Formats: sequence, C-alpha cells, structure tokens
Amino acid sequence: MSHHYSGADFGFPRGDARLDFCDLFAFPKPGDPDRSIIIMDVHPSKALDPEGPTTTEAFSPEAIYELSIDTDGDLVADIGYRFRFSSENGGQRATVRRVEGVDAARAGDGGDAVIEGARVSNGADARVTQADGYRFFAGWRSDPFFFDAGGALNGFQFTGDDFFADSDVCSIVLELANSELGGGEVGLWHRALVPADDSTWAQVERGARTQVVPFLVPNEEKDAYVGGQPADDARFVGVLAHSLEHTGGYSPEDAERVAGTLLPDILRYDPARPVAYPDNGRMLTDDVADPFMAILTNGKASDDKVGPHDDLLAEFPYLGPPHENRAEA
Repeated sequence: MSHHYSGADFGFPRGDARLDFCDLFAFPKPGDPDRSIIIMDVHPSKALDPEGPTTTEAFSPEAIYELSIDTDGDLVADIGYRFRFSSENGGQRATVRRVEGVDAARAGDGGDAVIEGARVSNGADARVTQADGYRFFAGWRSDPFFFDAGGALNGFQFTGDDFFADSDVCSIVLELANSELGGGEVGLWHRALVPADDSTWAQVERGARTQVVPFLVPNEEKDAYVGGQPADDARFVGVLAHSLEHTGGYSPEDAERVAGTLLPDILRYDPARPVAYPDNGRMLTDDVADPFMAILTNGKASDDKVGPHDDLLAEFPYLGPPHENRAEA
C-alpha cells in the first residue's frame, strides 16, 4: 500500500468550511408515505482541529451543492437537484434546479428551475418556500449530529461529551413526492463543485456515509476520493482497508472485507420500506457514530455515551433552530 495512516483529519475541502459535507438524511414525510424528506447538512459552525468558529456566511455563492440520485443501481446519477446561492444585502437567496439523464452525471449548473429566489434563514425563524409540489428550506439550524469527537481523538476513550451539542450547521431540506426520486429504491449522495481554472467545474467534496472520509481516507488519497464517483469506489477498498488495519488491528484479509461493506459511498433509500441506517435511509435520531466506531476499532469501542438531541421539530424543516442568531450578526 502506497499511503500511510496519519490519523483522523477534520479539515475542510480547500480550507472552506462552507463546502464541507456533514450529513445526509432521507426518510418518508411523517403522516404522508407518498412524500419524502431529504436533508443535506454542510458547513459546521465550528471546526474541530483546531477548534474555533467558521464563517457566518451560510453557503458559498461560487459553489454548486448537488443531491445525486441513482435510480437504476449502476451507481451513476440519473437525477440531480442542484442548489446555488447568491448573496445580496447581507443575506442569501437560493435557486434549485432539477436535471435528468446523462446531464445528471456531468458537472454543470444546468437544469430546470423548480425553486427560485428562496430566502436563506440565518435566525430562529425557518423561511420555507413552496412551489410546484416541492417544499424547500436552506439556512442555519441546530446540528442534529451527536458524537463525542474529543473522545475519538483521545484514543477512543469516550466520556459522553457531545462536541455537537451546541453546534449549528447549514441545512438544505427538500420535501418532494416519491415519484420525483424515480420510484423504488434509489442511491443518494451529496457532492459540491466549484469553478475550475478552465471554465469547467471541479468536484471538491462528495459522500453519503458520515465519518468515512475524516477517519479512513488519508490526506494523499482525499482529493481523488472526494473528486470521484460511487461507480469507481471499488478502487478505494484497499485504501480504507489499510486504515482499518491501523485503527482496529484487523488482519489484511478482514480489513479488506470490512472496507468492502463501507463502499460504495451512497445512502440507499426505498420510501416503501422502514428506515434502517445504513441499509435504508437515515432518520435524524439514528445513532450512526456508535456502529461506525465499532467498525473503526474492531469492536473495542462501540458506545460514545451520547444520544440524540432534544431540539428536533415534528414538522418541516424538522431541524431545531440554531443556537446562534446570525440574522443579528
């Protein structure tokens, strides 16, 4: 193996926290099984290493944030929802475009507009936009992720100190009819693109499974991983396996087998089946850290003593209000 394991890395893509993928959620709308809720969380309000606040501007105006949807199981996007943000008068507005077919797998900002001029929320009030059968929210919310990150960095010695208890995150929330997802089981993932030097787009972030990149993808492989596509993820099995040998003391054979269960880096979702992460969708209360720590340490640590947050909402956009009111910043 050509790389070495250097430990967890919580750095941001190109040093820009606004581009950082945090979590992806997919679940049926409560009380309406014919509709689904998709949540993409990006841009954490504080950095972990070194600790400190990030920028108050929610989304990068230069970037495309995209939800990719594979409808036929070939791990190539067949549908895409592209989210762009513009800054004006101290606030931001969002445009959402839907793209289908071969263009969904390409890097670009085309597509049919389904939401235009939606105001981004910086304070406690959730600004919700409805149009053409969609409901949309974008802005700062309380981070639903729960994890003793400090314990993980301290040799997996967990004390129940939830690093994210008072953290915020920038959420993109889309409610849509299940038929708009393509019908049946789909594969979902997030990606972020920024302008390249040659008037094209460069993919600088992607993922669906929380924590895989910071814990298992070494720095020298990171650009290739986040710039890649799920259809090519088999090439990273050996990369993840090598990291697992270090974190969990796996044998090379067992490490390769376990790494294969973590790829491709997509979230499978069938709205007709019960949500059960990582096999089908993900709820805001699902504990994804504990099972991943068990994988990472080969069963030596499987409980970080942290549970779901109590500020979630029963209605759209489902995430609690932010801890900091940036509307007054």
